[in-house]
Formats: sequence, C-alpha cells, structure tokens
Amino acid sequence: MKKIVLVPDSFKGTMSSETICTVMERAIHTRLPEAQTVSLPVADGGEGSVDAFLTALGGEKIFLQVAEPDVDAVDGFYGLLPDGTAVVEMAAAAGLPQTKLRDPERTTTYGVGELLAHAAGRGAKKLILCLGGSATNDGGCGAAAACGVRFLRAGGECFVPVGGTLREIARVDISNLDPAVRKLPVETMCDIDNPLCGDSGAAAIFGPQKGADAAMIARLDAGLACLAERMERDLGVSVRDLPGAGAAGGMGAGSVAFFGAALRPGIETVLDTVHFEEQLRDADLVLTGEGKLDTQSLRGRVVIGVARRAKKCGVPVAAIVGDIGDDVQQPAYEAGVSGIFSTNRLAVPYEQARLRAETDLAATVENLLYWTTAMRRRL
Repeated sequence: MKKIVLVPDSFKGTMSSETICTVMERAIHTRLPEAQTVSLPVADGGEGSVDAFLTALGGEKIFLQVAEPDVDAVDGFYGLLPDGTAVVEMAAAAGLPQTKLRDPERTTTYGVGELLAHAAGRGAKKLILCLGGSATNDGGCGAAAACGVRFLRAGGECFVPVGGTLREIARVDISNLDPAVRKLPVETMCDIDNPLCGDSGAAAIFGPQKGADAAMIARLDAGLACLAERMERDLGVSVRDLPGAGAAGGMGAGSVAFFGAALRPGIETVLDTVHFEEQLRDADLVLTGEGKLDTQSLRGRVVIGVARRAKKCGVPVAAIVGDIGDDVQQPAYEAGVSGIFSTNRLAVPYEQARLRAETDLAATVENLLYWTTAMRRRL
C-alpha cells in the first residue's frame, strides 16, 4: 500500500482531528514504513476549524482585537490560506467559552463582522464562515453592523441590535455595506437544517445551552421573526424557513441576507477547499472517522461526505469511529464506506475509554492494516 489519505473529524471531548491524523500516521508508518500519508484534518465549523484548515493547507493565522460577545475586547483571529481564502470561525469572536455571562439577549456577533471586514480589507478572494459554538442569538446583526449595515429604530436612530432588541428594528439599510465585503464571495459551513424561528428554530433548540429560559426563548424567537420580516421587506431575501437559517443563533440567516452567502454542508466545503479529488490520485485507501457513526452521520457529515466522493474515484474508505449506532451500516456501505471499525476495544465507561483513546485508535489502525495487507497478498 503506497498512499493513504487521512481525513477524520474530531472525536468530541476526546481527540482533535489533528491529533487523530498524527496517531494514524504513526500507526501506519509502524506497519508500512514506506507508505505516503496525506493528512487532511476536518473540523465541523466550531472551535478549531481555522487550525484544521491551516494544518491541511498551510497559510497564516491572523490575530486582531475585536468585540467579544459581551462587547469587551478579545484577541480574535482568522486564517488566510495560500490561495487567498479567509476562514473565519464564529467561535473565535462570539463563542461560548469567551462570554462572561450566559445571556443571548445581550451577546453580539459584532466581533465576527470585524474579522470578516479585516479579511476583506486585506484582499481575501473568498471567505469561509464557520458556524458553531456561538453564544449569540442576534441573527448576525452585529456582524452586519461591523461591516456597515445600518439598523434603524422607528425614530430613525441607528443602533446595533442584539438578541433582546431585534424587535426594535424598524428598517434595515444595506447601502453602506463595506465595498470590499460586498464583492467578497462568502460560503457558510452549516451542518444543521433548523429554520430561523419556531419550535425547531434557533432560540428554541439552541437557546437553553446559551442561558435562555422559557420566557427568554419566547422573546428571542419573536425577535428573530421580526428580523425575518425586515429582511424580506427591506432586502428582498426570505430566510425564515430556509434550512440552516437557525444555525449559530440565526447567523445562518444573517450570512445569507447580509452577505449573500451560500449555506453548504461543512464537509462539502472542506473537501472542495482541500481539493480532495486531487488528493485521491493514486491513493490506495482513505481513513476517515468521527466519534459516533449514527443516523445524524447519514445526513452528510464527515464520514458519509468523504465516502461519497471517494466512491466516485474508486478508492476504498475505512471509517474508524468510537461508537456505531443501530441501522447505519447498510446506508453507510451504500454511500461508499468499505468497512466500519470501532476503537472501543474494551467495554468500559466513557470516562475510562477517553483516557486510552489514542492507544486504542493506533491499535485499531494497525489491526486494519494487518488485515488489509494480508488480504491483498491472497487476492
């Protein structure tokens, strides 16, 4: 076996995708010292997305001080890839770990917009916006305001809306949007299909983890509904029921309405950006994986997204995962997965299993390669 492509997602709470690639490489070279490995770590749009892109493709991590969710200052960052693509993750400027309080009526995405505007001003040719881990529920209004969009109250006063003041928006004026931002193609990584409002919307589903109780959820949802009406009336963009609009406190909707973004499954964006099909040339095997392969995976997350593309190129795919859910094997095989292998070698509780995750992963890869090379000799 001469070439193996590694494209794993993280095992949440256990190993980052970069760590998984390192462990896999070490295990492969233990068994196959001459094999070429190509590491393409994947992140889902949350914390670590910028680092994953930079690890896979190289580039520069750019730091600047921006407004954090509580409107204080924080050292934010984005990635600038060699081809001029800028990668901005919401978690770098509006993430839950950064906020001093859990109050989505007061937190803002303003810092995300500052990152976006800075990247555009540096001449970025394209922007990838990674949604995940946000502490906000402002529909992306803060980010838009940082880029020049004006939000006006009934009396004509201009203000920066937050989750608790969305209902005060009387008019949205996009005419002053930063010209560099206006011409920048934006692609938004979005792995959920929640609409903006309602029982499965941004506030109802994600509000509780950001600190919202039932009464606040109702207020936040009403605010997002008001924002959707203003977007349709003033911008001519209908986002209320758009799948993915509810991602990251409505940032999915905001990225479409304010920045003309396309919402795409995260893995599709990643695979396009790393030129996955080119990486598959002459490859003998792809190793992918995620913490649990389940019905959510079948909706187009990392393992299935990788398998579908590799299948078209005729390259076998081994999925190395922590847990395997019921009723997922046959659909996964039909999508292009060639084999599914669990790293859970002992029946122990998660808190014990996570302590041995790296050694179990390495042993699983080595066992797979022993079996694979033995079969290749016999065939």
